Amino acid sequence: MTMTGTEVLDHWIAGAPHAGSGTRTGPVYDPAKGEVSKHVRFAAAADVDTAVAAAQEAFTAWSQVSMAKRQQVLFAFRELLAARQEELAHILTSEHGKVLADAGGEIARGLEVVEFACGASAHLKGEYSVNVSTGVDVYSVVQPLGVVGIISPFNFPAMVPLWFFPLAIAAGNAVVLKPSEKDPSAANWMAALLKEAGLPDGVFNVVHGDKEAVDTLLTHPDVAAISFVGSTPIARHVYETATAHGKRVQALGGAKNHMLVLPDADLDLVADAAVNAGFGSAGERCMAISVVLAVDSIADELVAKIRERMSGLRIGDGRRGTDMGPLITGEHRDRVASYVDVAVGDGAELVVDGRTIEPDGDPDGFWLGPTLLDRVPTSSRAYTDEIFGPVLSLVRVSGYEEGLEIINASPYGNGAAIFTNDGGAVRRFQLEVTAGMVGVNVPIPVPVAYYSFGGWKASLFGDAKAYGRHGLSFFTREKAVTSRWLDPSHGGLNLGFPEHD
Repeated sequence: MTMTGTEVLDHWIAGAPHAGSGTRTGPVYDPAKGEVSKHVRFAAAADVDTAVAAAQEAFTAWSQVSMAKRQQVLFAFRELLAARQEELAHILTSEHGKVLADAGGEIARGLEVVEFACGASAHLKGEYSVNVSTGVDVYSVVQPLGVVGIISPFNFPAMVPLWFFPLAIAAGNAVVLKPSEKDPSAANWMAALLKEAGLPDGVFNVVHGDKEAVDTLLTHPDVAAISFVGSTPIARHVYETATAHGKRVQALGGAKNHMLVLPDADLDLVADAAVNAGFGSAGERCMAISVVLAVDSIADELVAKIRERMSGLRIGDGRRGTDMGPLITGEHRDRVASYVDVAVGDGAELVVDGRTIEPDGDPDGFWLGPTLLDRVPTSSRAYTDEIFGPVLSLVRVSGYEEGLEIINASPYGNGAAIFTNDGGAVRRFQLEVTAGMVGVNVPIPVPVAYYSFGGWKASLFGDAKAYGRHGLSFFTREKAVTSRWLDPSHGGLNLGFPEHD
């Protein structure tokens, strides 16, 4: 590992970089080179307090700004982000390692949510009922929560924050974002872009750090809500801690996504989808396909087709036009690679070993090539654990019923896919599978911005999904008003119980 980075990334508080009082820092790697490109400051509790105080002060004015003016800021941000997305893509690739094309796709999906937020006024309307009783009207108004905290993961340092903060800001809230300390620069870049778009100082703040910063946000008395995406154990901690402190919480956890392949499926389509969804972004996606359930009669042919496609993948530095980049850190690469030995020890067949890859890039990079395992036992930790890397496991099943049973037995319920030309099987699957997002002849897609993202079971804590109508509902609360304007002829007393007349 080479130590070359001398730059230190500050927090962003009240519209400007902020060094804070914390004395700790953490390394930020260029994963394709295996070297430290910069360091990032870790917030002390006092730094989080400073950010929350700035957000609280800004909220007072921002919550009173008209929807039209909020939309103007979001429209300006959308135009700036669209025009400069290539710049952001290079930041993502340099710190996460994903190839530039994948980084561009991440930004595009985030832009969809910004565009949805630009039209949020259509979804923030109340209701009005006239004459619910004689001379009495009832109506509802939608109001922001206050200061909201967002805690985002390393695998989508731009897209996941964009799932949340445009909607929070559109609804009139102020934001404190705690991005992953592994690839933090995108957060500051977006903060500066929001300022350029006209967002008042303090409405959007960024604090960097680790568990100290996270736990301070979760327990802070002036933070009204928490949005989180990450692994299931941490999501559970976030949910339990924040709700115990009276906060509204949406906590999206881990996944073990399955693809069920029936005998009548187009196996070329299946093989393409398995490779794309299994190894895109080096498998560091909560929507990655990590398990293919193949009916016995077509399993051998499918394995051969997947292996053939894997042989043509180019692994290397994402800035060189490769198909797949490195993993985020050397530690994470080693943990993912360890599951190969676990699987083989449990009886799985190692079809393609990504540990022997020769990358198109610096040999010190955090490389692990696409790996294919066949006949993986469902009792193996290589099957049960969320590996979060380019390891694709194939499990052989007797048919639809066994495949569905395996999927539904998983503690995770983020997504599931089925590949078949049998409409009856598809109809059953979409109704019977216990997962929040379903793909039919496509690997599990991230829903478009006007739907909502989120799983079931241990993949989601709380009852609020990300973005779409769920997102706007999460960042607002409704107030019902019962109103009576008396005409001049009214008079007299009545001490009886009010009646509906």
